[in-house]
This record gives sequence, C-alpha cells and structure tokens, in this order.
Amino acid sequence: MPIYNAQILEIDAAETRRYAGLRKAKDFGEQNIRDACAEALLLLEVRGAWNVYDYKAPVVQSEPPFIIVGKSILKHLDGCEKVICMAATVGAEIEREINRKFERGEYLASVLLDAAATAAVEQAADAMEKHFAATFAKDGFKLRWRFSPGYGDWDLTAQEKLFKISGAEQIGMSLTSAMMLEPRKSITAIIGLKRMANKLQPKKDCATCDKFDCPARK
Repeated sequence: MPIYNAQILEIDAAETRRYAGLRKAKDFGEQNIRDACAEALLLLEVRGAWNVYDYKAPVVQSEPPFIIVGKSILKHLDGCEKVICMAATVGAEIEREINRKFERGEYLASVLLDAAATAAVEQAADAMEKHFAATFAKDGFKLRWRFSPGYGDWDLTAQEKLFKISGAEQIGMSLTSAMMLEPRKSITAIIGLKRMANKLQPKKDCATCDKFDCPARK
C-alpha cells in the first residue's frame, strides 16, 4: 500500500473563503483569511494512502470483493478496468485547535481555520490525483475524477468497505458508527481508470512521403 506524505506549501485563500461561506461577503477582511491559512499550514499533518484494484462492474476485485451499488457511481465507472481506492487526511491537531478556538469563544477564527483545513484536505486529494494521472498515463490509462460515498446516490454506508480497502487505517484515520471519518478533515474516494483509446496513425512509408529526394527512398 503506497503512502503519500507531502507538504502543502500554500492553502488556497479563495477556496477557504468559499468553504467559510464568505464568497459574496465583499467587505470581509482578506487578512483574516490569510491569517487562518497561515496558521493552518503550521498544524497540517498531510497523509494519504491508496490501493489499486481490478474492476469488473459492479465488483471491485479487492479482498473481500467490494460490490458497487448506485446508478450514479456505476455510470461514473462505466468502461473502467481498474480503480484506485484512496484516503487522505490533514491530521487531528488542526481539528483540536479548531475546537479550542470555539471553546474560547473565538468563533470567527474557529470557522476560518475550519475552512482552511477543508481547503487543505481537498488540495491534498487533488495532488494525489495529479500523481495518479501522471503515473497511470504511462500504462495507457486516464482517470475519472474522484467519487466519494455520499455523492449522488452512492450511499454513505459504502464508506465502511472503502475505508478498509483504501488503507485509511494505516494513516491514522478511523470510522465512526455513523460512517463519519476521523479526523474530521479526511477524505475517502474511488477513482476509475479507463484505458485510453489508441488512435490509429496513418502508415508512414515511401508511398506516403513527399520527400522525393530522400536517399533512403525505395
């Protein structure tokens, strides 16, 4: 099971603003958001894990097999030969600090740090996707974007099996009886791998070449 340990050097302030519900708040101080992003960077513990499995709809060939149920997720994985089951987290320390701020009555700071943590875990998952895209393109695959339990009609109960086969436990994540991930700023997802079509290239030989003075011409 591969492990992803990478540092996030900058948290997207625009995404932090969006997650804080402040997209339309034009008069809100931008410095507050930048401060929250800067503080979050000091608290992040970015980790990721993933496993790759063969897939023949609707079954992920893991051990034990994982049967996919839901029209939206099955449509999303249509034509895929393999799937990546992934997990990512930014750790528990940032969550503890969010809670401490709230308990001290620092509600705005708590909300903004929470939003920065959400932006950070999404960035971590995005970085993993980019890595997968580059890696599996070499083998002739293209990625379908990540899809998590709870999206569309893919029931949240699928979280239990996805959690186990993604390797989430190996990076310090756990799952509650309500199918909620802990630490709270964590993600599990499935990514489909579909074989890229081979484009037929025109045959190149002397009959199709217009370089008539070529010394190698037959």
